[in-house]
Amino acid sequence: MNLASFISSKLWYGRGNKGTKISTPVVKLAEVSVALGMSVMVVTLGIVTGFREEIRNRVTGLSGHILVLPYSNNNSFEQEPIKLSDSLINDLSANPNIRFLQRYATKSAIIKTSYENQGIILKGVDKHYHWEFLNQFITEGKIPDFKGKDPSTQIMVSQIIATKLGIHAGDNLITYFVGKKNSDSIGNSQFVQRVRKFLVAGIYQTGFEDVDNKIVFADLRQIQLLNHWDTSQSGAYEVELHSFSQLDETVNIVQEKLGARLEARSIKDIYSTIFSWLDLLNDNAIIIIFLMIVVSVINMISAILFLILESNHTIGVLKSLGAENILLQKVFLMQAGRILMKGILFGNAIGLIVLALQWKFRIFSLNPETYYVSFVPVNLHFFDFMGVNILSLVTCVLVMLIPVLIISKIHPVKTLRFK
Repeated sequence: MNLASFISSKLWYGRGNKGTKISTPVVKLAEVSVALGMSVMVVTLGIVTGFREEIRNRVTGLSGHILVLPYSNNNSFEQEPIKLSDSLINDLSANPNIRFLQRYATKSAIIKTSYENQGIILKGVDKHYHWEFLNQFITEGKIPDFKGKDPSTQIMVSQIIATKLGIHAGDNLITYFVGKKNSDSIGNSQFVQRVRKFLVAGIYQTGFEDVDNKIVFADLRQIQLLNHWDTSQSGAYEVELHSFSQLDETVNIVQEKLGARLEARSIKDIYSTIFSWLDLLNDNAIIIIFLMIVVSVINMISAILFLILESNHTIGVLKSLGAENILLQKVFLMQAGRILMKGILFGNAIGLIVLALQWKFRIFSLNPETYYVSFVPVNLHFFDFMGVNILSLVTCVLVMLIPVLIISKIHPVKTLRFK
């Protein structure tokens, strides 16, 4: 043990003796302040990361990272047909950033029951559709089977739609569509009402209101028949990536390969409001972390100043014995380090326990109509966790250099004279 560490230990464990009691509550307050600030930073980081990833995963899980669409001013759910060549699909699939492509089509419809009518958007997918994401949200029944030779009449509706219509898995539904007949010689089109009977195979609930309020999953071949498309045509393609971080890079690559007649749209552009909100959450987290560090620093400065003032006589004695200012400054920096480490350790423990309880039991709930999820999602990455700890520790230690400079202004003669 070196001299600075020895003196620091004696001063630290000597607190509470007669004449030094005033520093004890101040030091405790500083420890509590650091612990609370640290716990708030950890919880904030966990909630913001959880929100960002949960919302982002739900959006991309339902729509993919990139949508391949025809260039069109048509903003309705009645799509124009497109067809990607096998060579283009193989070329896109060969991109290391792309996990898979899957086609789909949408069509507006009305479901009619004896209780209620409900407008829906039928989303047609084929037998190659990846159901992994939706499978975790099944509340009743099962995933529809579209692998048969003939177009399947099975559908999957959301829990919201099922509740409104009073239906369950295994029920039959009558669905009405408006279809367009072939145009005549002068370009006029006629529209006709078409009726389809579907079987509810399953019911899902993602908690994402934009989807749950209107999307019903069906066989893509049903929409192809209704729209007079051939089996190679679809309304659009979803492109799923291995990582969200590859989105901006990959969307430009996909657009270059598509040419001028098709458009590659990033999910961030389609749901720009949601992603802007997530960016705002990041900004709020930065502000909270900054404020917590400032509060911790202020309390740390107060505690160190009290310790220095109470040890004024001791500092004078040590200086009269030949102790240099840098030695004494190290002593009180070690004191600050003890307060910091104790506060940071307790703060981390509190923050991690709160996050673990929320992750396991979902104690805090939310309104999904406002926040897109029914609970507060939490997630914490190791490097983010270590980053906020290192930032707090380094910032506080650097700021502690300011109050310990007072030691160089203390004169042994004056302190010993008035003891």
